Amino acid sequence: MDLEIRNKLSLVTGSTAGIGYSIAEALVAEGARVIINGRSSESVEKAITELAAGTETEIKGFAGDLANPEVAERLVQQYPKVEILVNNLGIFEPVEFEDISDDDWRRFFDVNVLSGVRLSRLYLPGMKQRNWGRIVFISSESGVQIPTEMIHYGMTKTAQIAVARGLAEATAGTGITVNSVLPGPTKSRGVNDFVGELARQEGKSFEEFETEFFEKVRPTSLIKRFATTKEVATLVAYLVSPLASATTGAALRVDGGTIKSAF
Repeated sequence: MDLEIRNKLSLVTGSTAGIGYSIAEALVAEGARVIINGRSSESVEKAITELAAGTETEIKGFAGDLANPEVAERLVQQYPKVEILVNNLGIFEPVEFEDISDDDWRRFFDVNVLSGVRLSRLYLPGMKQRNWGRIVFISSESGVQIPTEMIHYGMTKTAQIAVARGLAEATAGTGITVNSVLPGPTKSRGVNDFVGELARQEGKSFEEFETEFFEKVRPTSLIKRFATTKEVATLVAYLVSPLASATTGAALRVDGGTIKSAF
């Protein structure tokens, strides 16, 4: 299927690995011009080299922490005409509620929420001028079913859903759509490393730990496994295309049925 995004300038934040990388990969495959973002030049260049293999699609890079307002301003100055914005940048960290400091609450909000809010605010005027644009916030099923082991993370994911809906309302009647995507437990690099370490500590294989995780921690999952990053990316690639022009203001789940609701 041709998603009709060839040559559309796309920015995927936090795209040197994990879900962000797979989203960038899916957009490149559809011929979109993609800006890769990561905190270090080395990680950005590595991702560009990997993604550029076997394609003539234009892939650009921007190294910097987009939770920093000054870095975000530099990005917009360098690439002012982004048409597709995927706010994927995010962090997670299992911590008991009593041990989450004020600084940690602020850090999670700055990285997971405010970075996307800021970029959306900076790129929205250009989208309005062109009367076309796509903004996607990569939220999580944790924004609906708040995990007790990382309440601060869940809070930020709920906030992203709210921001996406509000922005969709604010752009009603235009060619701009704004949505959030809610992955469930996904085998991203961070999760893979984290789960792998826990499995080693308990003397289990990854597969054994995975089985136990979905029996005890996420028992509502219907697929009973970690989703792949490509499974998430496929939904996002469709969502940013003209083919999805009637989908806006939605919180779209790719959670393996973890959220126990039909709506």
